[in-house]
Amino acid sequence: MSKRSRLFIVLLVLVVCGVFLYPTFEWYFMVPQAQKELAAGSKQQIQAYARGQAAKAVGELKSLVAASGSDAVPEKYAYLIPIAKEHYKLDGRDLPSKWTVSTLLKGFNTEEAAFSAIEGYYRTKLFDLKDEGGSVLQLGLDLSGGMSILLEADLDSLEKRLGHPPTVDDQNQAVQRAMEILNNRIDKFGVTEPQIRQQGTNQINIDIPGAADPERVNSFLMGKGSLSFHIVDQELSQKVVQYFQQNPTKAYDDQGHVITPDFVPAGYIVRGFYEKDSYGIDQLRRWVVVREEVGLDGSHIQNATVGNHPVTGKPVINFTLDQEGGEIFFQLTSTNQKGTLAILMDDKVKSMAVINEPIRERVQMSGFDRKEANDLALVLRTAAMPVDLKINNQQAVGASLGEDSVRQGLKAITLSFILVIIFMLLYYQVAGIVSDIALILNLVIMVSILSAFNLTLTLTSIAGLILTVGMAVDANVIIFERIKEEYRLGKTPEASAKAGFRKAFWTIMDANITTFIAALVLSQLGSGPVQGFANTLAVGIVSSMFTALFVSRLIFDFGIEQLKVKKLSIGWRIR
Repeated sequence: MSKRSRLFIVLLVLVVCGVFLYPTFEWYFMVPQAQKELAAGSKQQIQAYARGQAAKAVGELKSLVAASGSDAVPEKYAYLIPIAKEHYKLDGRDLPSKWTVSTLLKGFNTEEAAFSAIEGYYRTKLFDLKDEGGSVLQLGLDLSGGMSILLEADLDSLEKRLGHPPTVDDQNQAVQRAMEILNNRIDKFGVTEPQIRQQGTNQINIDIPGAADPERVNSFLMGKGSLSFHIVDQELSQKVVQYFQQNPTKAYDDQGHVITPDFVPAGYIVRGFYEKDSYGIDQLRRWVVVREEVGLDGSHIQNATVGNHPVTGKPVINFTLDQEGGEIFFQLTSTNQKGTLAILMDDKVKSMAVINEPIRERVQMSGFDRKEANDLALVLRTAAMPVDLKINNQQAVGASLGEDSVRQGLKAITLSFILVIIFMLLYYQVAGIVSDIALILNLVIMVSILSAFNLTLTLTSIAGLILTVGMAVDANVIIFERIKEEYRLGKTPEASAKAGFRKAFWTIMDANITTFIAALVLSQLGSGPVQGFANTLAVGIVSSMFTALFVSRLIFDFGIEQLKVKKLSIGWRIR
């Protein structure tokens, strides 16, 4: 490979590292802490904040117009000008020659329109921040805190599934299986290094690092048993809607559960039909009466994928049923043609459709936003929970080590980094500079890869970084000692460098490959802190080999061939 090609690859790696590192750098050093805390809130909290800011902004704009409408638009409201321009164009009005607070507010026909535009600005801003916070290098529970969730197995549901009262062994097996499924789901949802452990015989404790979104946490706790198909009674539904409109206080009991009116016959239950608003929050649209008997249970679902509706373009979930489920569903849809089928998830009606013809195996359901559809499809593809789980307790956890540990870890990395740099400069002279450049690039590559793969940085990961900094120069030391041997034999600098890199190659590869295999095994079989250490070590090994064998070689060739170096400066006793 030519030097120009190698230089291009190194520059490309630097650009890619910069792209990977920028979101993490921006999140931790440029985004105010107050904004991070707002973005980490629930959808309901974001909704309340956005509406509060919109109300405040509309009131301030009205006050500015009343005081002096000819004043220029304040900088903080400049984002409203493009929206107002669109409104002027849609209304066929001429654009103002100068944007003042008065002309800006006239760009919105009503206060509600201005309120909606401002609310949308804050909503989009916070949701973008929430997405950004989930795609950067995360700090572990020991460094940044997180969420602790205590789940409890519903033994009544387990008894129904088993057909007899569960023994202690039954409970343990069900809880162990549930822990395996939860660990699989949490990893696939992008939450790394969860701590999942059993408490007692029927409880599971989960510690999730970082600012975990409560809605995101609830999404992976869903089980297949929470999805079911029921036949709708349209006539009863209309009566219940009219009844609740006339008696709104009789819709819920003091626990917030829906009350089924007395006139609804036995065998039928009342459920709410919900749709997502602009915040992704379920909003009740109407009441629906369905048969209490489950027409088809979600446990018969074999596979689920997310697609788009051919007409509306909205997300839909397509899933296939097993043979038994297909027969049940075919019988259900055959006997209820022209009736309405409701799909219930967590006792909420999420989708309804008229049965036009019998359906055997392939089913489609809608009523979800893109993220919820992806989450639900993932849950449907994973194994069914052997037992229903209830959230017994959910709370935020403060960092046990926090900023002091992060500061001490960074100080340790910096100190070891400086000491290694000084040693290489003193011992290998000019060649030490080559090693130090490779070492700096190695650290940049490591952090950028950790950031790109959204890995979690724990105290043990910091230990892995410190270890890798110390190990990163090993390859350079081996190469330099080989070059020394060749140079002592009287070879030219060019011949010594080529022979040194060639003879050191397999020594370096053998040593690093064996360590890399051990790191991979620890990464796959280990968990928690061990996995974090192994991931960091594996990344460090790959990046150190690249910088030693590729970058250092490029610098040596450049110095010898382009700068016409006649004598190597690679040690005090080498002349």
